[in-house]
Amino acid sequence: MASATVCVSYHFDAVSTWLWAFGAWDMPTRHSRGVYGADVGTPRLLDLHDEHDLPSTWCIPGHTIESFPAACEAVADAGHGIQHHGWTHRGPSSYESREAERADIERGIESIVELTGERPTGYASPAWDFSEHTLDILLELGFEWDSSVMAADFEPHYLRRGWRAPAEAPYERGEPTDIVELPPSWERDDFPPFTYTWAAPHRMGYTDEEMIFRKWRDQFDWMCEHVDGGVYVLTLHPQVIGQAHRIGRLEQLFEHMYSREDVEFERMETVAKRFREQNPPEVR
Repeated sequence: MASATVCVSYHFDAVSTWLWAFGAWDMPTRHSRGVYGADVGTPRLLDLHDEHDLPSTWCIPGHTIESFPAACEAVADAGHGIQHHGWTHRGPSSYESREAERADIERGIESIVELTGERPTGYASPAWDFSEHTLDILLELGFEWDSSVMAADFEPHYLRRGWRAPAEAPYERGEPTDIVELPPSWERDDFPPFTYTWAAPHRMGYTDEEMIFRKWRDQFDWMCEHVDGGVYVLTLHPQVIGQAHRIGRLEQLFEHMYSREDVEFERMETVAKRFREQNPPEVR
């Protein structure tokens, strides 16, 4: 077994991120960036993975599945993992009720089942946001793993619930659940450094791209040298990383990673299943 694992996690938001995260309902130029992700970025990334025979995991909102069925079918046909990323791209803490949040997650499950014939086992929250109800809903709906929470950088663990943050008392971490966490990081996400928007809520982009790819490589190298059995989750968006000038840099990063004999690229559900088998919930 490899001593280190790379999980490439594509958040295939398409138009949904511009609608629910940015509120750009009447701004077709912003919408077009999501369309670019479906029509241009996704085929490029599928070709790259096919050329190097590398698996990946695509966390796809139900809105994307229903809006861009051909692109999503291409991802499924290529053998990549397809997992849950909401139906909308709305942060869980923004829902007016527990019932509304659960309904969105259930609708997302239905979209994935329609596409793949199977229920998703994993969840990545839109904008890596949790409400006070999210974890309980995931447990009720039978999810086995998550990739939204950042209590570690390269080490899977079990999510906790029942945490408390009282103003006049120490923080309470809560108790472990049976959901495996494959921790992501804003430090390994392409959207913040590479995406420019003209107006609120964000102004960003125009970053030194070589520096960002170097940072991702350096984090990977550090993990390989210091974390036994480390899991490196790289979060990418087809409309961002799929830009022509970035595909070559991404390919070089992949080549650097798999040049090590002790590293494997794997789908996230595979990694979560193995962690559970090696660390059964009842004996953790």
